[in-house]
Parts: sequence; C-alpha cells; structure tokens
Amino acid sequence: MAKARRSSLTRLQSFLCFITLDMLGSIQDCTVQHTKQTEYVDWFMALPELMAFIAIIISRGLTKVPSMSDCWSVNLGYPQIIATMSRNRFKDIMRHLRFDDRDTRSERTKTDKFAAISAMWSSFVTNCITSYNPGRHITIAGQLFLSKTRCCFLQYVATKPDKFGIKFWVACDLKSKYICNVLPYLGKDPSRPSGERLSENVVLRLMEPFLDKRRNGTTDNFFTLLSLVQPLLRRKTTILGTVNKIRREIPQSSRQRDYNSPVPSCGAPTIASFA
Repeated sequence: MAKARRSSLTRLQSFLCFITLDMLGSIQDCTVQHTKQTEYVDWFMALPELMAFIAIIISRGLTKVPSMSDCWSVNLGYPQIIATMSRNRFKDIMRHLRFDDRDTRSERTKTDKFAAISAMWSSFVTNCITSYNPGRHITIAGQLFLSKTRCCFLQYVATKPDKFGIKFWVACDLKSKYICNVLPYLGKDPSRPSGERLSENVVLRLMEPFLDKRRNGTTDNFFTLLSLVQPLLRRKTTILGTVNKIRREIPQSSRQRDYNSPVPSCGAPTIASFA
C-alpha cells in the first residue's frame, strides 16, 4: 500500500498500480500473436496504442454518447476520442484483443474455466489487494455483470434487470466502495472442501487477505451462517448480516414472527451480529 501511495502522483500512475506495464505487455504480445496466427501476418499493435485504446474505453464510460460508434460521429462525437484513435483502428483492436496464449488455452481450460483471462485477472486482483488498506468494515455480496458471451459459466437470474451475465463475488470497503477482493463464479468448484457450503467458502476466501486485523464482514442472508462465526473469530474477525429464518441453525423460537408487526418482503429475516 505504501508503494502504491508513493507511485500515485498522477492518474496514469494510479492506473498502472492496477494494470501494470508487465500486464499491458502481456496483453500486447497475446493480441499480436493471435492476429498473426489467424488473419494478418504483418499486424502489429504498439504498447502506447494499447494504452490509448484502454483510455478510450475509460472515457466512453464517462460520456453519455448512446453507442460506441457514435463517439466518432460528427454531431455526437467526443473530441478527445476522435483525436486519440480512428474508429476503424479501435474496432480492429477490439476484435483481436486477447489476454492469454491461444496455443496453450485448450490444455489450461481442462482445469481452469477462466483460462482465457485467468492469469491477467489474478494479477489485477492481487494489485487491488496490495494497493489499498480497507477500513474496519467490508461488505460481501454477489454482482451480476451484463454479458451474453457464450461460455459454460454464464448465469441467468430472472429477478435481475439484466438477466444474463457473469456472476462475481465481491468484497468492498464500506466507506470508499473500493473493490478489495473479487472472485468469478464458475460453477461447481472441485477444490471446495467437502461439507463446506458455497456461501461459507466464498466469505472465507474473500476475507482471507484482511483477517487478523479486527475487521467486520457485512453480508446478506445468503452468506450469514453460524458455521462462519468461529473460524472468523479465531482470526479476529466478526460478521454482521441478515439471517434467513429457514436456516437449520436458527432456534424454533426465533422463527415465530409477530403477526402484529410488518413482515419484510424477503421473508422475515433479522439482523444478527456475532462478536
């Protein structure tokens, strides 16, 4: 964290704390390799060009232009984007962009469903963890990111506004909303210990870098489990969250509700704090 603070004098330096030059170089190599093997032997993308491409994507998130193509239009175009790169070149890079070695992916996919981006993702998450010291309270939740990409771990959640997407488990600092740790949900995990619930495994993995420092994890009723209390307490960490009354460990007396009081829409959960 101290190194990140010393290195973050400009926006670019802050960005490079998370996406390092080594990571950018790897993306450059993988993209050029893929393009030469599949389409154009003499195709090349310089590192500054890749950084300009990423800058356009970030700028696009700050504008209110309806579509990506409109960023280069005469009437709706964004001057900084137009001056940075042509639309055709941007689309060309977008089409060929790769994050791993295509030649070894099929072998890696046998043990890693996230193989196409796993190495880059791991480096990014590690940088997120080491570049910031979160406060005492960390929140844990699931997040569905809109996507219709064809992959074996695509999720469909009927209750979400964007029903198709890739699900991530996320730990965020309560005050700053900074993403402290994040895991993709790839379906059944063979490495998960037998008898350990998915929700328990997720909380322990997300909180692992922040244990033994008297922090608290705040969760919803999917994650709040009695079986989590002792493992976390042994690591000087507490948990606070809503509790679903149908949990097996909830006493029968606590499941009886007062019919004179309103019932929350999620089925009468309560707030539990374990200290």
